[in-house]
Amino acid sequence: MTKAGRRKSERSTRDKLSSPGRPPVWQRENLCRFWRAVAEGLSSEDAAVVAGVSAPVGTRWFRSSGGMPPTHLAPSAPLPKNRSLSFAEREEIALECARGTGVRAIARKLRRSPSTISREIRRNSATRGGDFDYRAINAQWHADRAAKRPKASKLALNPALRDYVQDRLSGLIATSDGIAFDGPVVVWKGRRAVHRQSRRWSSA
Repeated sequence: MTKAGRRKSERSTRDKLSSPGRPPVWQRENLCRFWRAVAEGLSSEDAAVVAGVSAPVGTRWFRSSGGMPPTHLAPSAPLPKNRSLSFAEREEIALECARGTGVRAIARKLRRSPSTISREIRRNSATRGGDFDYRAINAQWHADRAAKRPKASKLALNPALRDYVQDRLSGLIATSDGIAFDGPVVVWKGRRAVHRQSRRWSSA
């Protein structure tokens, strides 16, 4: 820290702020009521009134989650079972992983696909120790962060892919050596997509 920083802190008369600590239980209950009201079609301001908080707080909750409720707070009706794991299922996965249960056995117990369980453990486990250390609360945090919306598209994040798509859409077709050539003459057959036989040039 610089001398100027020390002098500023010495001149400050405000006491040090303490950590807010763990969110109280009432906030979780209000969040559940808030997202339940949003799922019923209310605006974030009206849902905040239903939850017992101010309208700006409801707007902040809505924006911080990208308009989508966290998976452990979302109402059960709008989310089909085969789309995302619940927090209770993640707790069960953590318990079975601690017991050394295999992926297929966990999948049979939760009535899920083995690929779903394997993908969940691979994506949301801590790997600092060189092994997959699965914890339900950490996995839930990773899942909530990955589910935030809106997200930038692949074309916006990948310039090479964007240039490739633009060139193909504009008809600038070239081989890997940079030699340009004309694409095939595709005959319109009254359908949105033609046979793959006429689109082989797209993989060149």
